[in-house]
Amino acid sequence: MLVQNSRILHQAEAIDAAGLFWCRNQVQNGRMIYGYARVSTDGQSVDAQARQLTAAGAERVFQEVASGAKTDRAQLRRLLDQLDTGDVMMVTRLDRLARSTRDLLNSLATITGKGASFRSLGDTWADTTTAHGRLMLTVLGGLAEFERELIKARTSEGRERAKAQGVKMGRKPTLTPHQQREAIQRRGAGEPVSDIARSYNVSKWTISRMGGA
Repeated sequence: MLVQNSRILHQAEAIDAAGLFWCRNQVQNGRMIYGYARVSTDGQSVDAQARQLTAAGAERVFQEVASGAKTDRAQLRRLLDQLDTGDVMMVTRLDRLARSTRDLLNSLATITGKGASFRSLGDTWADTTTAHGRLMLTVLGGLAEFERELIKARTSEGRERAKAQGVKMGRKPTLTPHQQREAIQRRGAGEPVSDIARSYNVSKWTISRMGGA
């Protein structure tokens, strides 16, 4: 009887130890995997995307019918708000999340800012759960920054060339030089500014701020 009780006790201790280990393991690995599925129109279905995400391990899938060009998407916002450290957000393809490189980088900044990771099932390089994926997205961010700086430099160079060729930058004058001289003379003769402005179809401020007497 004593031997039997001893065996039962050892079995109970083993079960308790295993249960404690399982609980600790769940806490340590207690990340949440979210999926985001999106289609552009009501005539399309998100079911196929949802199945793919669930099969890949998503425990909850946020589904949305909205254009990718729309930046403020309710379900995407809800998902991002729920992300926590260690969580993973998945999509079937990158175009389900973003329509441009800048949109993608902005979304990734939000995700990583919460300590979460991102994974695209259809784009294996876009996976921040791996060192390779993080490197690729860092390179992508660097290329996007380089492209912005290149565009700024070209715009600045074009502006300088135009100025050198005598092109006047900014908005064209509302009145011709002759009309301006005429308006100044009329104003100097005491004609009401409102009447002068009405005759040229401009604002009173345009006539008031002209130089001259």
